[in-house]
Amino acid sequence: MDYIERIKKLKSERKITNEQLSELTGIPLGTLSKILAGISDSPKLVNIVAIADALGCTLDYIVNGVSENTNNYTLSKDEIGLVEDYRMLDQHGCELVKMVVAKELERSASILRKERATVIIPKDAVTGKMNYVRSSSSLARRKIPVYRLPVSAGPGVYLDDTGTEEISIPDNEKTAVCDFALRISGNSMEPFYHDGDLILVETCETIEVGELGIFVLDGSGFFKKYGGDRLISLNPAYPDIMLDDFEEAVCCGRVIGKLKRK
Repeated sequence: MDYIERIKKLKSERKITNEQLSELTGIPLGTLSKILAGISDSPKLVNIVAIADALGCTLDYIVNGVSENTNNYTLSKDEIGLVEDYRMLDQHGCELVKMVVAKELERSASILRKERATVIIPKDAVTGKMNYVRSSSSLARRKIPVYRLPVSAGPGVYLDDTGTEEISIPDNEKTAVCDFALRISGNSMEPFYHDGDLILVETCETIEVGELGIFVLDGSGFFKKYGGDRLISLNPAYPDIMLDDFEEAVCCGRVIGKLKRK
């Protein structure tokens, strides 16, 4: 039996005796000896897992000879127990278990599809074209505060947390840099951003020309495209805002996208 040869090979390489392996695994020495002698035709999975742990290798390496550098599953005690119980079922029982598992997977997938949020990330801040990016299959989420423009609460204070709310967003590589959200008003950033949209913002003091950002000019908040010496609306009906016309111009963050409306 190949798996026995692999166990013996690892024992030899690690200079572990049967007595030591028995102590490391908790397997009685007599039982272990029968396994290594091939007397036990169907050793318990829990014993093989214990041997793999003691020898510092993967279960797949012991059972199938799969390289230890490949990805492998590690079974918990409960999972091992389920496998052992499954092996004791007759054909009808096995088919019933498979049917239940298939139904549960279908139900879980349905829930995942409903709960998975969509985040819209701008492909190009200049053109405003959108890239629809689904969150990962993970349901990991986190909460961020939501503010409403204007974002100034006085000199030097640009985000007023009075009466703010919190929202839950997907926690993935696309939203990792998001620090807060803003609910915008007006139509100056149409046709890509509309009144009431929730935009996701990364806190920063400067952004590159052509990027979308949140700015405070003499205490009033603006969501615009940065043009170097001016702020630009995506809606051509609105004129550019020249920064030289204001005594104080502060960048509060970079817009990384918006949450799609349900």
